[in-house]
Formats: sequence, C-alpha cells, structure tokens
Amino acid sequence: MLPLSSIQTRGALSSLMCVMSCALLHSGLASRLKSPILPIQSEREPLTSKGMSGCSFGGRFYSLEDTWHPDLGEPFGVMHCVKCYCETQRGRKGKVLGKVSCKNVKRDCPEPSCDAPVLLPGQCCKTCPKGDADRKQVEAMFDGFEYFQEKEKEDDLHKTYNDRSYLSSEDISPGESRTDFVAVLTGVTDSWLPSSSGVARARFSLTRTSLTFSITYQRIGRPSRVVFLDSDGNTAFEYKTPKGDSDMICGVWKNLPQSHVRQLQAEQLRVTMTTATGRREVIEGKIIKHRALFAETFSSTLTSEEEHSGMGGIAMLTLSDTENNLHFVLILQGLIQHRERDSPLVPIQVRLQYRQHVLREIHANVTVYDTDFAEVLTDLNSRELFWLSRGQLVITVETEVQDPRHISGFITGRKSCDTIQSVMSSGDALTPGTTGGVGSAFFHLHDNGTLDYQVQLVGVSSEVMGLTIELKPRRRSKRSVLYDLTPEFDRPSGRAAGSWSRLEARHIHMLLQNELFINVATAHSQEGELRGQIRGLLYSGLEAPRHEIPVPLAGQFVAPPVLTSAGGHAWVSVDERCHLHYEIVVAGLSKADDLTVNAHLHGLAEIGELDERSTNHKRLLTGFYGSQAQGVLKDISVELLRHLDRGTAFIQVSTKVNTRGEIRGRVHVPNNCEFRTKGEVELAEFDDLFVRDPEELKKDPHTCFFETQHHAHGSLWTPNYNHCFTCSCQKRTVICDPVICPVLTCSRTIQPDDKCCPMCERKTPKEMKTPERLDEHPEGCYFEGDQKMHAPGSTWHPFVPPFGYIKCALCTCKGATGEVHCEKVTCPALTCSRPVRRSPSDCCKECPEEDNPPLEHADMMQADGTSHCKFGKNFYQNSDNWHPRVPLMGEMKCITCWCDHGVTKCQRKQCPVLTCSNITRREGMCCPECQDSKEEEEEPMKVPEKKNSWRH
Repeated sequence: MLPLSSIQTRGALSSLMCVMSCALLHSGLASRLKSPILPIQSEREPLTSKGMSGCSFGGRFYSLEDTWHPDLGEPFGVMHCVKCYCETQRGRKGKVLGKVSCKNVKRDCPEPSCDAPVLLPGQCCKTCPKGDADRKQVEAMFDGFEYFQEKEKEDDLHKTYNDRSYLSSEDISPGESRTDFVAVLTGVTDSWLPSSSGVARARFSLTRTSLTFSITYQRIGRPSRVVFLDSDGNTAFEYKTPKGDSDMICGVWKNLPQSHVRQLQAEQLRVTMTTATGRREVIEGKIIKHRALFAETFSSTLTSEEEHSGMGGIAMLTLSDTENNLHFVLILQGLIQHRERDSPLVPIQVRLQYRQHVLREIHANVTVYDTDFAEVLTDLNSRELFWLSRGQLVITVETEVQDPRHISGFITGRKSCDTIQSVMSSGDALTPGTTGGVGSAFFHLHDNGTLDYQVQLVGVSSEVMGLTIELKPRRRSKRSVLYDLTPEFDRPSGRAAGSWSRLEARHIHMLLQNELFINVATAHSQEGELRGQIRGLLYSGLEAPRHEIPVPLAGQFVAPPVLTSAGGHAWVSVDERCHLHYEIVVAGLSKADDLTVNAHLHGLAEIGELDERSTNHKRLLTGFYGSQAQGVLKDISVELLRHLDRGTAFIQVSTKVNTRGEIRGRVHVPNNCEFRTKGEVELAEFDDLFVRDPEELKKDPHTCFFETQHHAHGSLWTPNYNHCFTCSCQKRTVICDPVICPVLTCSRTIQPDDKCCPMCERKTPKEMKTPERLDEHPEGCYFEGDQKMHAPGSTWHPFVPPFGYIKCALCTCKGATGEVHCEKVTCPALTCSRPVRRSPSDCCKECPEEDNPPLEHADMMQADGTSHCKFGKNFYQNSDNWHPRVPLMGEMKCITCWCDHGVTKCQRKQCPVLTCSNITRREGMCCPECQDSKEEEEEPMKVPEKKNSWRH
C-alpha cells in the first residue's frame, strides 16, 4: 500500500468533544458524539486497566493524582492554559474511583515585571523577553565545568576550536533529565522458610514516565520474575525475565503512574526477585536514591560463602579526577545480626585485597540503623591501579564481634544494560566542517578491563590516515591520543574491529564518565575530519540489536547528497509480529539556541523504500528533540517489509534546513513477513484476531466494546448499522468511516447488491482484445488495509487505520495476478488563477465556487443523505462555518470549522514559518511574529498619520 504524506489525522474532533464533555460533566467516562464519521467512544463498559483505578480522558488513561494539559489533536493542539487533574474519590461501597476536574490556569499567571512581556510558543503565561537574566542562568549551568571556565582564555584555546561535542544541549535539557536509584537485594530473614544466599544489585534510571533497570545477581539461580511493591506491599509492576544464562537482567517499567513516581522519590518502593527452578528463593530490597551513583565508575557485589546467610552488600567506587585516590561507599544489608542491635555501634573491618594479600585495611564503626559506610583510599600505587583495571582487587567487609560475619566481592568496571557508543560527525570535529560523512562505533567493556570495539566509516572526503581514541584536548594543536585503532582499520570496507586490552584504571573511569572521544583523521583533514564523544546510551527496552553494528546515517546517502555537519546511526529490527523496532542517535545537529527556552525540533525520522523505478515511499517514524529517537512501528505495509528484507529500504532524518533529507542510511533487516503479500495473516496476528478468548479481550485495556461485541485493538470490521462503513478499534476508541467511492471513467456502470460502490461493467470475453485468465484468481484481491476481498478489476480508495479512507490514492485489483496496485491520484488541470482546497481531507484543489458553473437540478438531487452537521449541542447547515467553543477557553478564533455535506471539518489558520530568534505572540493574534519585524512595522505606521488619508 502506498504511504502518503497528505494524510490528515481523523481524531481531532473526537478529542475536542471528549474534553468538552469531561470538563462540563467532571467525568472521565463522558460519551463522545455518535456521528458515524467521528471517533466513537466504546460503549458503557467498566474501564479496565489491569485493575488500576484512574481516569479516562480523551482516549487516554491517567492514574490517580496525575495532572496534564488536554491535547485536542490537530488542528486544535495542546491547551496549555487548561490543567486537568485526576482526583481520588471513593464510591458508595468504598471503591476507589477517579474523577476528572479541569480549570483555566491563565488567571494564576504571575504579573510580569517588564513593560513589554511576550507570549512564547507552548506557554500559557507571558514572560519578559530573554536578556541578561537568561544569559546568567545559562552561564550558571557551566560554572561546575572546569573546561568551560578555561575556554575563554584565548592563549589557552584557539578561537576556531569546536567545543560543542563536550557539553551539548541534550546534557542539560529538562526533557532529557534522569534520576538514578539503587537497591541491594538479599534473602528474606524474617520468614520461617530458609533464607537465600543470593545477592543482587539493581540500578534504576527514571526518565519522564519510564523506569529502566539493570540488575546483576550472584549466588542465586536465574530469577523468573522481578516484582515492584508499593508502600502498602501490593504489586505495582511485574516483569517476567527472559530465559538465558546471563547474570544480567534488563527491563523497563513503562508509563509509571505519578503516584508511584512519588513513592519512588520518597524511597517507599521495594523490589523482589524470585527463582522458578529448583528450590524457590526470594531476595528483596528497598529502592533508594544515593549521591554516589552520579560518579560511580567501578562497582562490587559483596556475597557470603555461608548457606542461607541472607546478607550481602554493594560497593560503589570512583577515582578522583586528578589524583589516584579511590573513593567508595558501602551499602550493607543483613550483616548486623539481631543480637547485635542492642549496641548502638558495630565495629567493622574493611580490607582491600589482591588474592590473599591485604593491601589496605580500615577499621570503623557503623550504626545499627544506618549501615552505609564511606571512605577514601589515597595514593593507589601503579600495581594497585593495574589490578583494579584487571578486575583482580577484592573488597571485604567483616564485623569485629564475637561471632564475626564477612562478605566480599571483586571490583570491576560498572555494569549496566546501557550501550557504549559514539556517532562521529564533521560538525563535532576539532575544526567543524560539512562533509556529509559519518562514523559509527560501539564498544563492550569486559570485567578484566578489555574493551571490544567495532567502527564503521562512510562518506569521508579523502583517505583515512588515522583512527584514534583520545582525551579531551586543552588546545586544538595538542591532541591526547590514548589508543590507535588505525592498524585494525580495513580501508576497502571502512571498518575496524578489535580489542583494547591495556586499559588503565583511569581510562576505564573516563570511559564510563563519557570523557573519551574517537577521532578520524584524513588526508585533507589531518587533525580530524570526524569526531564523536564516546558515551553510554540508556537501555530502552526495544528489541533493536544493539550487539550488532548500527546502520550509519550520512548526508552522502541522501539523493542528491547533502554536505552536512550532521551524522547518525540507527539500530533496526523486525520482530516475530512484523513490528519494526528502531533506535536512532544523531550528532552535529545541536544549536546554540537550544540552551534557551526556545527549543527547536531537531529532526523528523522517516523510513522508506529505495526504488529507482518509482517515487520513494516514506513513512514518518517520529519527530524528536535532542539527539535520540526510538519507538515501534506496527502497521507496516507488505511492500516496505519486502524492501527491508531485500536491503532496499532506508532510514532518513530530515530537518528544517534540509526538509528532503539531512542524513540517510540503507537498512537491511531479513524477515519472513513476505507471506502477507498473498493475503495471508501471520500466525501472531491470527491468534490476536481469531483465537483470542473473549474473556481475555475484556481484560485488555485497549479493547473496544461496540454493538455488544468486544474488538481487539487494531482490528477492522463492518458495522451492523450500515455495511457501507468501515470501523476500526484504536486503543478503546472506535472510528467508523463511510466508504468513499472512487470516480469511475468507464461508460457503463453497475451497482452490485452486496457492494457500496458502483463498478464498471466487465467486458465479455468476446469484447476483450486480450482475454484474461480469470480462473487464476476468481476470488479477486485481498487488501491488507481494510482486510477485505475486492473483485477483479475493481478500484477503491485505500483504508488506512486510524486515518480512514485516503482520497489521494486509488487502488486497483489486477484480476490476472491477484495483486493490488495503488497509485497517487492525478489531479485535473484547472483554468482558474487561484485554486483552493475545499477541505483539508480533499486531495485535489478546485476552482472557487464563483468560477464554477452552477449545478444543474439533476446534479443537486444526487446529493442525498445528511446535509447538516451536529457539533456539540448545535446543528449547522451545509456550508456553514463557525469558530468552535471549548469549555474553560471560550471561542477558538484561530480555528474554523465548516459543515461539508454532513461531515464536520476543522482547520487551524496556517501560520508562516519564522526564521527570527525573538518570536512573540500578541494578544488576540493567531500566529506568532518576529519581535524585530513588529517594531519595524510600527515605526513607518507613525509617519503616515500626519497625512490626511491613505490612498489605495
């Protein structure tokens, strides 16, 4: 099926009606409009979201105490001046329920202190224009960075030196912020069952509403599940661990409710792990915040050799920035026995050992209720640093009591599920350039200090002369090379693969602190044509193969090639359900303005087909800020899956500067999804659509309840009330669209009784010049979009959930082959000077009504059916237009709706693209404008006032 860029979202009016009804009725279950061409909310059915209480609002589920700004969809957008809240209420039987309440927060805006405040895009309240105060705030972000304080010395740094790769806007952007937590899991000792000797160390990262976790464990079998418990001891989230022999568990808790986020911040959540094979063992621990997580580069898991000990601990370690001092923090659990709790202090001994030799020894006291301990081992010698880098040092903790207990563990580089990777771009080179080339690299650090690497270079301007891992230079002319990868570089393939086995402890520390860089020197740029920072990429939970070298994205691969400073790479995979998983990382797109409030959209990620015989077909993956984009694409066309399998597909990132493509890369993902070209549904989808138990459908929070039946998310069907409609279920929302009949060009048409649209009368075999073998595909063609059979030779507009029927494309069933051929509609040539598009969903423009001849009476009589529209509680006649009203906001003067033969359509006023830096929005105006141009326009307006009048 042909993906089109002109698809308009169909759910805007649905979201608007939901917001209106929810705001008026203060209920998350207010019904939507029942007009068949608008999205229809599922009929009365108890809201199921895995047993969680909350609110349903605008087709989304919100947890108790969540707050949000309602998003009405296009063309209305996000209502920044309206804030909704999911209140907690109790029903008559004591059941906890959610109630939505919304209020206008514009009246709560503070009074600006300046004379000419401006309204920034995406904000509700006016603020003072950015000035010295904003610059001071930005400069304050860099006070803690030694490098930026020294950068201003001209004798220490060349003026053309590029510092962008060392601290980009992504590092300080609020949207990219994360909070780290840690937990020590040991055996439960207050149970009558034997305790476990297992110990696990779990590290968590909270980003927006997702909690990623990396768990390593020792002295316990492979856990079958990881369970998060709330403050009341109830299960908040359960993660089933995949089978394997690794001692690492990687997972993501997505869509974390705000109530659980608050409990996490308050250190009220616990995590448990349970084994399924052999003797059932359970270990658990409390999730806490700790200041040492930010600087941790080495770690150790401390275990006991005793059986059923129920004790353990972790050590978080880091090196000093300038001296060879080893800082460490111990978190101990179960080491203090119950009989020792009578004493306020418990003496312990901490030893640093190499094999059986004690290198350092510390005596200290810990309290019964706070067993954390911090210390610094000063001036490590070269042997100690060498053993530290090889993972051969052991840290031991022992209680100095009558019956001593001890735990110990090896010290290694910090382990996590994150990926160490780097994107090398010409924009991040020491002397920035625009070559359109890119370098891609990823690394794996072993416990013994060996670093495996794979590097790929494409699109460089000349022969590669050097490939090196370096430190951050103080001066452009003094690069600090740590390791030379050039001997391993294969010039014909542009790849380098090998191992760096002599990392020092300081190098491991800098690697895990994102302080190392990889540099590519060429014959034309001997100091470096490409350069990138080596940094950890947070685990995402997607099935993208991060263990393989990613797809390089370069400007040289765009057609025609683009000489850009940007570069990127992408991991792409297709799962057993034929869903596409992707992760994209870009570099060289950062702008200085991103440090201010006016953030810019960095790019639009697309995927498409490379076919020289026809136009490239593209699908939008996502728009993204910052340097990363990731997600899952489910509704993929068979043609695109075939191109992925053959290696003729591409991933492309477009920007404002290069809307046709900034960087691109060819993608080859072998898959077995081509069977769907014959109309067969893959086994996974067959299970979902036909074999699923009705009781399981009821439990699915995305199921739709319509006409007394449950429908799975993504399913399509013909409703009972009218067989000339097609309905689809999109996450608990039913969308029904009328079948749009294509314009026929044949002289004779027929109207089959079982069809909604007329068809061209088929020629008899005698009339056909070249008889077709109709017996090969007598049943016609199966089309995946609407999941229906179509008669041979029939034509129709494709149905694309959730957008409905696409008027800009026309599909034909080839009777001889049974294949579906879709192509873009060719618009007729117009004679008028200013053609218009009657409605946003129309594909072709038309001449205005005054340019068109009046309709004949017979033509007018053909326009049967509903001619009026219902919007909210009002009715409108055909061709009427109005500004919609939204509760709490009033009339939306920047949006115009009109009635088009029973179909309500709305469109926001189109605003011009602004290229200035100072953007403002005046009261009562629909579009933002440049602050500078506004002042220039006001100046000449003062001059003509002296004259009597304007002449037109």
